[in-house]
Amino acid sequence: MLTGMTSEPEQQIGVGTQDAFQRLWTPHRMAYILGENKPTGPGSGDGCPFCSIPAKSDEDGLVVRRGEHVYAVLNLYPYNGGHLMTVPYRHVADYTDLTAAETAELGELTKQAMRALRAASGAHGFNIGMNQGSVAGAGIAAHLHQHIVPRWGGDTNFMPVVGHTRVLPQLLADTRKMLAEAWPA
Repeated sequence: MLTGMTSEPEQQIGVGTQDAFQRLWTPHRMAYILGENKPTGPGSGDGCPFCSIPAKSDEDGLVVRRGEHVYAVLNLYPYNGGHLMTVPYRHVADYTDLTAAETAELGELTKQAMRALRAASGAHGFNIGMNQGSVAGAGIAAHLHQHIVPRWGGDTNFMPVVGHTRVLPQLLADTRKMLAEAWPA
């Protein structure tokens, strides 16, 4: 919600020095910042969301596609609309610990995700990758997951840089349904 869409910013007592910036409040991001839904330890029984998602319905878990060894799921805290992850069912932290079948299916679901995103949203490009270990930026380092982030020409604006806020044009449930319907047979 934008506050004070007037030429003069509203003065608030006790909130710091007045400046020329308007504020876009995103209190729902606090759950991510505080680590809500993060595992309490490295084991699969330590609250790992990637271990609990497969037991949910596709809609409740935001699962877009299920394979034999790997599933594709929307990121609950996306960098861009349509941000997916491919995740092995098995609780494994390191890419080198995947079986040949898991590695092959991870790659195949990534290719299918790209095709679905192109068909559903006309994605122009992708950022694809995984962070191995917490020092490399993995938010949930104990359970390997690969990110597939769709990109469009001109999709970068000032909001993430200046406002530390992402503007997403669609609800996650609607995005999940759209991608599931566009997934290649």
